[in-house]
Amino acid sequence: MQWVYVVLVLIALLAVVRAVLALRKARAQSTHDDWDERLVKNLRSAGGNSFTPYEVDFFFSVPDEAAASLRTALEADGFAVDSRIMSGEAASGYSLHARKHLRVSVSEMQGLSQRFRLLAQRHNGHYDGWMTDPSRK
Repeated sequence: MQWVYVVLVLIALLAVVRAVLALRKARAQSTHDDWDERLVKNLRSAGGNSFTPYEVDFFFSVPDEAAASLRTALEADGFAVDSRIMSGEAASGYSLHARKHLRVSVSEMQGLSQRFRLLAQRHNGHYDGWMTDPSRK
């Protein structure tokens, strides 16, 4: 009979661990979304217009030649892409820069950032974010 209690306790622990992991993932996602929203607000306060396409730069880092397949995926979506080997004492891997003219809105940039985080993870890399400037039309 004691084994039933042990199984129930283990199931409860597993449920708690899953809930904690889900909360951490949601919190991390909202942090990224807040960053995108803040960048769009900064663009608007600097005179940016939501109806004007801007040249937007996206940044990635990948540990090896996965940059080639990441590059291919981005170019298929119409992005201009360049990559280079990272140099320096603490740097290793490749830096990838993609750019495209886009209308910048909070929802669109959050969607692109979410998509690019997943794409970078699939290539064992990291999505470093985006930037633009109201003068780069």
